[in-house]
Amino acid sequence: MPPTDGQANASAPALPDQTDAASVFPSQLLTVEALQRPPESAQYTSIDYTQTLADHGVLASVGSVGDAYDNALAESFVDSFKSELIADRVWRTRSQLELAIVEYLGWFNHDRLHQALGDLPPAEYETLRSPRPETTTYTDRLTETT
Repeated sequence: MPPTDGQANASAPALPDQTDAASVFPSQLLTVEALQRPPESAQYTSIDYTQTLADHGVLASVGSVGDAYDNALAESFVDSFKSELIADRVWRTRSQLELAIVEYLGWFNHDRLHQALGDLPPAEYETLRSPRPETTTYTDRLTETT
């Protein structure tokens, strides 16, 4: 029977006869369509993504599917940032917040001791670990040519 004015048009299937009611499951009475979440774990480990990285000579910085190493460094930094700078603070202006972030990053990189770096700040650790460029003096060049 078609709906009359004011009556909603339902998309539920017609109910079976009373004799068939025992063979109908509740899930068959109403059809509900739900959106499914995209498979995020496969998003960054797809063949196309991996091939694109390889074509450009880029090493992937993501872990394999299902491991805990995906973005671990970034998550660790964000956790430190939130607990050391953001927690329990309020800034009156955006400029004050921007200045606080710049000061925090300077402190984080040049003064804060990092256990994973042998209790050194990152800037000092990089200075100690980076290869020293070879320097030549004017007299060294003169000796090489003679």
